[in-house]
Amino acid sequence: MRYEYKTENVCSQVIRFDINDNVITNIEFYGGCNGNLKAISKLLEGATVEEIEQKLLGNTCGRRPTSCTDQLAIAVRKAYNESKSA
Repeated sequence: MRYEYKTENVCSQVIRFDINDNVITNIEFYGGCNGNLKAISKLLEGATVEEIEQKLLGNTCGRRPTSCTDQLAIAVRKAYNESKSA
């Protein structure tokens, strides 16, 4: 299932990815630090929701209480929970 998440309080505006059970693939960030976010997407290809949360949940960016990677961790958990309740 393709999922789109509108981010909050970060430079990237949208994160899109595919979720199959709890495995995340094809992560795309729109906006933000292009090179860094492309690299993160490649490093996380095929990771589970739990792996992404363990590595990235709570990451901050500067003075912000969140980051693009924290937003990704939030997004994958939300997508997973929504896929299980559907």
